Amino acid sequence: MSAAIPAVSANTPKALRDAWHALTAEKRLRIRDAAHTLGVFEAELLATGVGEHVTRLAGDLRDLMMRMGELGPVMAVTRNEAAVHEKEGVYQNITHGDQIGLVLGEAIDLRLLYDKWAFGYAVEERIGSDTRHSFQFFDACGDAIHKIYLREGADTLAFEALCDAWAAPIQIPGETVLPHPAGSAPERPDEAVDVEALRAGWRSMTDTHQFFGLLKKHKLSRTQAFRLIGNEFAVPLLTNTPARLLQAVAATGQEIMVYVGNSGCIQIHTGRVRDIQRMGDWINVLDPGFNLHLREDLVAQAWLVKKPSADGIVTSIELFDAAGEFIAYFFGKRLPGLPETTGWRMLAETLEPR
Repeated sequence: MSAAIPAVSANTPKALRDAWHALTAEKRLRIRDAAHTLGVFEAELLATGVGEHVTRLAGDLRDLMMRMGELGPVMAVTRNEAAVHEKEGVYQNITHGDQIGLVLGEAIDLRLLYDKWAFGYAVEERIGSDTRHSFQFFDACGDAIHKIYLREGADTLAFEALCDAWAAPIQIPGETVLPHPAGSAPERPDEAVDVEALRAGWRSMTDTHQFFGLLKKHKLSRTQAFRLIGNEFAVPLLTNTPARLLQAVAATGQEIMVYVGNSGCIQIHTGRVRDIQRMGDWINVLDPGFNLHLREDLVAQAWLVKKPSADGIVTSIELFDAAGEFIAYFFGKRLPGLPETTGWRMLAETLEPR
């Protein structure tokens, strides 16, 4: 007989932890999925262990991130609802300004949007006879922004030193998170958009980063801009594009850039992908040092996008969910000052339009 899962209407840390343990006694669940099942957010569930295997962090998390290279080899994990990006390496070339941080290592490549970071924890989990060490960071609503797991050869003494240096003075279980804000603001009516001015601005771009200013000027979401600009610059693709794209890239040996992110972190892989496997709704890259897990059933829009730059057209494949939120972007590997490869552009243009 299955054990009853305790009610968690009061959401006290003990009740929540008991419900979590009862749930995972019946079936193996990742903490994110357990939180969804219990109707709470991941940080709330993780914080039930504060004072035991979880240490709440305090202080300036930007300064803590500057020290992550001391850990040695780690796995960096960034995800959203539809995609998980896992990259192994060492944190190198770390910088930060007031709200933006960069990690520009040989393997780990991150854009950190610190204004969205609210909670941080150091976690020591027992996995069989081993202990898994991690730093985990969340936004104010309790959704995971970025996680860092120590790998073989990492410096656990450095982990403990950083944990001690950033530990909050009070370590009691539980966390208070904010409700998710209402959905995105509705798009402007199409007829209110000066499409010719949008096209003129698009054609005049000399750097792909100017695209953000173009969207802001015309008060457009990314997907509305794609829809209005027309096939010269944006072509809608079939939603099975991720599998077709990854299989084609693996077959041709193209080097690509894979972006996955959320409100507080963008994580990038640059290089080849080789081992592509489907598992149910998930299309996966299972390569040494890089894993990508992408739920193709949550891809509501896929676009082939072309943006002018001083180095020529830059072609991307961009995926969005039903709410128009970013899932993943794919680019051909290129260096500033050089055009993208003809091979990448030709491959992208073979993907079937919707």
